[in-house]
Amino acid sequence: MAYLKRSSPTLKETLLKIYRAEKPIEIDQHFYEFGSIQYHIKCSVLDSNIVYISTSTLLETQGTVMSNEILSDIYEVIKNIAVGVIDIVDPPRLGFQLTLKLHLDNIPRGKEAIKIITKISEIQALILSSQLKEMLKRLNFQDNSQAMNNNNNNWPIRIVYHPSEPFYVFRQPEKITAVFPMNFKDDSDVVIAMSFFQELVEVGSQKEIEKAPQCSWSPVPPFQLRGEPVQDLTTNAGFVSFDITSRHVEGKRLDKTVWNLLNFYAYVKYHIKCSRGYIQRRMRKRMDSLVKQLNNTRLEEEAPQKENGRCKYVKELVKVPKGKLMMQQRCKDMTRRVRISKFRIKINGCARFRFNQR
Repeated sequence: MAYLKRSSPTLKETLLKIYRAEKPIEIDQHFYEFGSIQYHIKCSVLDSNIVYISTSTLLETQGTVMSNEILSDIYEVIKNIAVGVIDIVDPPRLGFQLTLKLHLDNIPRGKEAIKIITKISEIQALILSSQLKEMLKRLNFQDNSQAMNNNNNNWPIRIVYHPSEPFYVFRQPEKITAVFPMNFKDDSDVVIAMSFFQELVEVGSQKEIEKAPQCSWSPVPPFQLRGEPVQDLTTNAGFVSFDITSRHVEGKRLDKTVWNLLNFYAYVKYHIKCSRGYIQRRMRKRMDSLVKQLNNTRLEEEAPQKENGRCKYVKELVKVPKGKLMMQQRCKDMTRRVRISKFRIKINGCARFRFNQR
C-alpha cells in the first residue's frame, strides 16, 4: 500500500540521528511500514561514515512488467539523488530487493543535508511509482489501431502493493482505465465510503474540473475483469474507476497521476477516519449539550422557591392531604360538642331552674 507522504518517517529519523550524532553509534535495525514494506539499516562504530540501507516491497503484477525485479532505469535515478553519496550494492542483502551504501562524509552540511536525507528516504516511493510509470509508458496511446488488433494489450494488469488491496489497469480505446475494488470491515465505513464515492462522481462531472481523470462507480465489476480471482471481485462497496487519457501522462503530469493512483486506497481510508472522527465529535458535543440542558432543568425543579417570604419547602412540609384534613375537622367538632355538653348552660327566664345537660 502506498502512503500519502513520499518519505519514510522512520528511515528519515534514523538517518538524521546517525548524521547528527556527536559520537559514532552502532545501529542494526529492521522494521516494517504499512505491512508490506521492510527496511534494514546497519551502521558500525568502526566506520560510522558508512551506512547500509536495504529495502523491499511486495511487487506482484501480471502482464507486461516483471514482478520481482526493479527496473534498470531506477538505478540511475537513485544514483543521481546525490552523486558521490549513494552506491548500489550488487548483489543486495539476502531477502531484500535493493541495498544502498551511503557515504555520510560526502553529504554537505547545512540545509542541503536535510534535503538529501529526505530524498534518500523517498527511495521506496520511487520503486513503487516506477512500476506503474513503466506500464503507462508501454501502453502507447498513439497507436490505438495496433492495440486493438493485439488483444493481449487489452488484458487487465493486476497490481498488488498490499495483499488485501490490489487494483487493475487495462486499456480501452484512447484511454487507460484503473479499477479499484473497495472492501471495508465495518458497516459504518461502507456507508461513509459510499457517500464519498457519490460525491466524487458528482464533483468529477462539473466543468471546473473536467480536465481531471473521469471517475465512475459501479456495484458490479467491469466486464474486462471477467476471469480474475473471485476474492478480488467480492466487495461490499463496489468498484471505483478512473479513466486516464494521454494528457494525464504528459511530462510532469505522469508523476502526479501515478502518485495519486497509488495513494487512492490510503486517501479513502484517511477520509473515512476523518469523517468518523468528525461525526463522533459532533455526537459527543450534542450529547454534552443535551446532558447540560437536562441538568439545568433538574436544578430548576429542585431549587427552593420563596412565596410571600416563606420557603416553598416549609409550605410543602406543612401541607396535609384533604382526607386527613376532613378527618381532623370532624374530630375537632366532636371534641367541641363533648366539651360543651359537660358545661352548665344558663337559660334566660329559667334562672331558678338549673340542670345539667349531658
